[in-house]
Amino acid sequence: MDLDAITEYSALHAKPNGLVLQYGTAGFRTKAEHLDHVMFRMGLLAVLRSKQTKSTIGVMVTASHNPEEDNGVKLVDPLGEMLAPSWEEHATCLANAEEQDMPRVLMDISVKAAVNLQQDAFVVIGRDTRPSSEKLSQSVIDGVTVLEGQFHDYGLVTTPQLHYMVCCRNTSGRYGKATIEGYYEKLSRAFLELTNQAFCSGDDYRSLKVDCANGIGALKLREMEPYISQGLSVQLFNDGTKGKLNHLCGADFVKSHQKPPEGMEMKANERCCSFDGDADRIVYYYLDVDGHFHLIDGDKIATLISSFLKELLLEIGESLNIGVVQTAYANGSSTRYLEEVMKVPVYCTKTGVKHLHHKAQEFDIGVYFEANGHGTVLFSKAAETKIKQLAKESEDKKKEAAKMLENVIDLFNQAAGDAISDMLVIEAILTRKGLTVQQWDALYTDLPNRQLKVKVADRQVISTTGAERQVVTPLGLQEAINDLVKTYKLSRAFVRPSGTEDIVRVYAEADSQENADSLARAVSLAVFQLAGGVGEMPQPGF
Repeated sequence: MDLDAITEYSALHAKPNGLVLQYGTAGFRTKAEHLDHVMFRMGLLAVLRSKQTKSTIGVMVTASHNPEEDNGVKLVDPLGEMLAPSWEEHATCLANAEEQDMPRVLMDISVKAAVNLQQDAFVVIGRDTRPSSEKLSQSVIDGVTVLEGQFHDYGLVTTPQLHYMVCCRNTSGRYGKATIEGYYEKLSRAFLELTNQAFCSGDDYRSLKVDCANGIGALKLREMEPYISQGLSVQLFNDGTKGKLNHLCGADFVKSHQKPPEGMEMKANERCCSFDGDADRIVYYYLDVDGHFHLIDGDKIATLISSFLKELLLEIGESLNIGVVQTAYANGSSTRYLEEVMKVPVYCTKTGVKHLHHKAQEFDIGVYFEANGHGTVLFSKAAETKIKQLAKESEDKKKEAAKMLENVIDLFNQAAGDAISDMLVIEAILTRKGLTVQQWDALYTDLPNRQLKVKVADRQVISTTGAERQVVTPLGLQEAINDLVKTYKLSRAFVRPSGTEDIVRVYAEADSQENADSLARAVSLAVFQLAGGVGEMPQPGF
C-alpha cells in the first residue's frame, strides 16, 4: 500500500471540517457538494473489501428518492447483497477520518479485517442521472486506482442493475451475463415465457403507464422496451426530458402524499405505477370512475405475489415452505388476508430492509416488501435446484407450474429490490390470473391508519421489543397504549424511536379514519407525558 500516494491523492479530495456522516442501510447520503472525499474513500474501501473477499465489489453513486441536489454512495457485496455490517463500521470510520489520520485508519481496517494487500482487486461502478453523479463517480475511480485496483465503469445504470452485474461477475456467469443486454435478455425471456404471450396480440395486449421519477429508470426502461414489447406496452412519464428528479413525482411522493404524480395523464381504471429515483422500489395506483385515487402499495404487491407462488407450490406438490416478512407498519388487513385466506405464514421484523432480507433467507421461498414498495422474493439454493429439476422431469400440470416458478426465479433480482423486475412479475401475474387492477385492489380493504411524530428530549428513553411492536421503557407506556387500543374496534398501535433524530414515531390503525386519527392522537399524548415530550403537547382528537 503506497501511503504517500494515498496521502497525496487524498489532499485532492479533502474532507470538509466538522462533517460527520454515518453509513446506514442506504449507504451515505447528504448534499452532493459534501461528498467528494467520501467517494474517494469508498473507492479505497471497495478495493480492500475486494481483496478480502477475493471477489468483485460494486460501488453505486445514487441518493435514490432524495432530492436532486443530494447524492450518496453504497457498496455492493459479492452476491449483490448489502455491505456486511462490520464493513459499514469501517466505512463510517474511514469517511470521518481527518486527513492526517487516513493512512493509519486504512491500515487499521486492513489488519482488523485480515486483508491480504497482495491480492488483486476488481471494482464495478455505476451512477444515477443526478448532475453531480459523473464527477463523484470519478472520485470513486481515483480511490480505486490509487490502491491499484482494477475497475469497470458501467456508467448510467439503476441500482438493481449494478447489484445484478456484481452477482453475475462473482458466479462465473451462472446468474446471467454481466452486461446491460444480459440483464434485459434474462428478464424479458422469463417475462414472455411466464405470460405465454410471446406470440399473442389483440385483446391480450397490455398497456401500463409508468412514472419514472425523472430518473435513471426512464433511460433503462426505454432501452428495455423492444425486449418486452410482445407482452407489454409501456408509456413513460416524467422521463427526465423536463422536470427535476423526484420532484412531485416518483414512488416516494405518490406513497407519502397518496395522490398521482404531476406530469402523468390518467384515465379511469388505467393501471399506473411509479418508480423511485434509482428504480429499486415501485408502487401501483389507479383512478376509479368517480375520480378517486387508489394506491396499491408494497403490502398488496407482496400479497399478489405470495398468493400466486402459494398456488404454484400446491400444483407441484412439493413441501417447500413459503413465508412473507413484514414490519409493524404493514396494514393489519394484509396480514389477516395472508394468514386467514391464503394460509401463508407471516413474520414481523424490525423496520429496515436488512432485517426483512435476513428473515426472508430462512425460508425456501421468502417474500418481503416494505409498504413503500421496496422488496423482492428470495429462493433458497435447495428450492431453486428442486424447482429446476421438476421443470425438466415432471409431467403435464406439475411441469408447467415448475416452469412458471423457474421463470419467477429468473425474473426476481434476488440481491435487491428492483422496480423493473417487480413490475414484470406483477404484470405477468395479472395477465395469467386475468385480474384487473381493481380486482387486485379488492383482494382486501386496508384498515384506516395514521402516522404521527412526537418530539422528545431524548429518543433513547424509548426501547422496544417484539419487532418494535411492544414498548419496554419507559415503564407504564405500553400499558397506556394497551388501554387506549381496547377502546377502538379492529385497532392496534405502536411507537418506536427514530434512528436519527429525537422524535418518536406513532402508528395507529382502527375501523374508521376518525378512530385511527383519534387513537394516534391519544397514543401521542401518552408518549409526550411518559417519555419526556418537548414543545407543543399533542391534542386529543384530530
